[in-house]
Amino acid sequence: MSERRRVVVTGLGAITPLGNDVTTFWEAAVAGKNGIEKVTHTTVDDMNCHIGGTIKNFDPTTFLDKKLARQTDPCVHYALGAAMEALKDSGLDATKEDPYRIGVILGSGIGGMREIEEGCTILVQKGPGRMNPFFIPKLMLNAASGQIAIQLGLKGPNWSTASACASANHAVGSALRSIQYGDADVIFTGGTEATLGRLGMSGFCAARAMCSDHNDDPAHASRPFDKNRSGFVMGEGAGILVLEELEHAKKRGAKIYCEVAGYGATDDAFHITAPSDDGEGAAVCMQLTLKDAKLNPEQIGYVNAHGTSTPHNDRTETKAIRRALGAHAEKALISSTKSMIGHLLGGSGGVELVACVKTIETGRVHPTRNYETPDPECDLNYVPNEGREARVDATLKNSFGFGGHNATIALKRFV
Repeated sequence: MSERRRVVVTGLGAITPLGNDVTTFWEAAVAGKNGIEKVTHTTVDDMNCHIGGTIKNFDPTTFLDKKLARQTDPCVHYALGAAMEALKDSGLDATKEDPYRIGVILGSGIGGMREIEEGCTILVQKGPGRMNPFFIPKLMLNAASGQIAIQLGLKGPNWSTASACASANHAVGSALRSIQYGDADVIFTGGTEATLGRLGMSGFCAARAMCSDHNDDPAHASRPFDKNRSGFVMGEGAGILVLEELEHAKKRGAKIYCEVAGYGATDDAFHITAPSDDGEGAAVCMQLTLKDAKLNPEQIGYVNAHGTSTPHNDRTETKAIRRALGAHAEKALISSTKSMIGHLLGGSGGVELVACVKTIETGRVHPTRNYETPDPECDLNYVPNEGREARVDATLKNSFGFGGHNATIALKRFV
């Protein structure tokens, strides 16, 4: 193929701690609202972290029959809810399309962790004869992408990516490449996660990665780039984007949000959980993305940071942004969605890319909540506490994961 096909975003869907649709999520995000609270659906009082970015007022039986809802994990429910919103938003009529040209590529760091917890409890307490026959289909990482295909009748390329907290960005990058090189015309992509169960929370608490000093004040727990940050807050949810080949979108008169301009991926090859302190791997990842997108650093108006609120990540990401953008790093607007919804792990990139799309569309940049005490090692413009209006023509979305995985997506205004 002499020239890669252009890829645009034509649909969005989101299930988040700030709201169960894109409009509710986005309006809350630009207002800097809090979606983090005490976890009440499972016992957490014996752990060192009691809080999370929880999903509220969500009922999967509004779009699934009760039997299928019981046979699927919450990470599937969130993905399906977001995918159905994205389908409606896109205006795509799948019944009039070649189903083998529409695919699903979805990221998740862990998959059906709630089902793993429940299944292990049944095995220990009641024995193998009482195991749920849907145990494996509920927990498998690819259950969400498979169920979206089944429910929407999509027979094109379909798989799942797993690279911890970089999973969604890797999924979107894979979707971009699949469309660019002609394997599909439309792909539903993004990420989903549901780990706020007893097993997931206790595991991350044991790793000493979670914020444990704000259990009585969850609204101020996630504080990316702030000097007093003390660990991340885990969240749940899903973000789905409909990626579409440009000519296909134009032919059906689709609304075009923006163009997916580039993708880069690297690994730190340093440590299984900690980022490389010099930020080199993340910086090179951003540089590769800019090269792929044919963008100069000066064209990046906004960076949606990985911004986890951990001491190491925020410091090294700041170094990486400086290295990748050079002098322009001082001018670019940067913020962390995780300051409001927590860290959705493999689902975070999907929701945060939705935020990037909305930034380009609306000319509004959401703030980094709880930025109160500047850190000399985190000295860029993180849009503290109050959103602002700004025309943004190109964005970078960073996602970094345990294992040293780095993935960045570039979006730009469609012209």
